[in-house]
Formats: sequence, structure tokens, C-alpha cells
Amino acid sequence: MPGIRHHYSLLPPVIKLLLISNVVVFLFEPMFTNLLLGGFALWPLTPDFVQSPGAMPHGFKLWQLISYAFLHGSVTHLLLNMYALWLFGVGLENLWGSRTFAVYYFVCVIGAALTQLVVLDISGEYYPTIGASGGVFGVLLAFGLFFPNQVLILLIPPMPIKAKWFVIIYGVVELVFGVTGTEAGVAHFAHLGGMFFGFMMIYYWKNHPPRVV
Repeated sequence: MPGIRHHYSLLPPVIKLLLISNVVVFLFEPMFTNLLLGGFALWPLTPDFVQSPGAMPHGFKLWQLISYAFLHGSVTHLLLNMYALWLFGVGLENLWGSRTFAVYYFVCVIGAALTQLVVLDISGEYYPTIGASGGVFGVLLAFGLFFPNQVLILLIPPMPIKAKWFVIIYGVVELVFGVTGTEAGVAHFAHLGGMFFGFMMIYYWKNHPPRVV
């Protein structure tokens, strides 16, 4: 992997662009809900044959593998994802460079989407998936790998914990929640998919280092 960049930025270009674009899209969601959810949320591969009269046509499209990550269901959903993206992503973008970070983030986003599509196909459930969490979980994994001894202060419970242990615990919790069906409506396996594809990307880069830009 590439070395540290000389000028550290608290708001590097890719992080800034992702924060702005996610907020802008969220502001348009109330005005164009049917259009955005129908065309840009991640829909299962199986077609939906039970559409209500007058409903916006929807179904899987290739661009949804990325576009779903710019939609959020609530202000809390948006703020938590964007805060985590900034908190864990700033150090990585400064370390890797903007282009490498962007490639990594969208690999995690697409990986999370592919994982979710498989889960929905197996379960036979039909509903759209939205949110940047798959990419954010990939960023979280990378942060734990590259800054393993960075101490994080949890809010609940209020205690310090090293990044490597935080990532491991979070990953295990997501796996348990996904298998047991806890917290219905949360795409736990998509989160794990983002982490898995992120790990595979880092493993690939170990032998084929990307160029810092």
C-alpha cells in the first residue's frame, strides 16, 4: 500500500464530495421520492409483479449498484453514515491518496450491493435497499487494519477501545444480527459484504500497490 501523504487534510476531496452529494440527494428525496426510490434504490433481481396502480415502475438496474448508496431513509440515517465516513475515512484518504480511496469506497459499495442481492434472492424477499452503510463498513474495516491501535471513545458504553477490537466486535455483532434476523429492516449482510470486499481489495493491493494520487 502507498505511504502517507505530506499534507494532511481534515476534509480531503473525495470525502468532501461524498458528504456534499449525499446531503444534496437527501434534500431532493422529499420532492422526488417515487422517482429516486423507483429508479435509484437497489431493487432485487426478481421482478415485482405486484405493483399498485399508478406506482412508479421499479426493478433492478445496473446503476443501482452505486446509486443506492446516495439515498437515505432519515436524517439520523444520513448523519450517522456521513459522520462515520468522515471519522474513519479522512485518515485513509490522506494515507492512500484520493483516487485510491475512491476506488476502495466504491468497491465496498458495489460489494455490499452484490451481497444484498444474493441475500434477497435466497430469502425471496422483495424490498429496496438504500444507504451508504456498505461503503462505510468497508472504510471501518480498512481503518481498523491500518490504524489498529488508534483509540476510539465509545458513547454507549462510554469507554475507550482500540480500533482493531472495535472492528472485530462490530463485525461479529453484524453477523449475529444478520443470522438471527435481529433489527429487521437493516441490511446486516450488506454491511458484512462491504467489509469482505474491502478486505479482498486490500489483500489485492498488498501485491499490486495502487499509485498515490
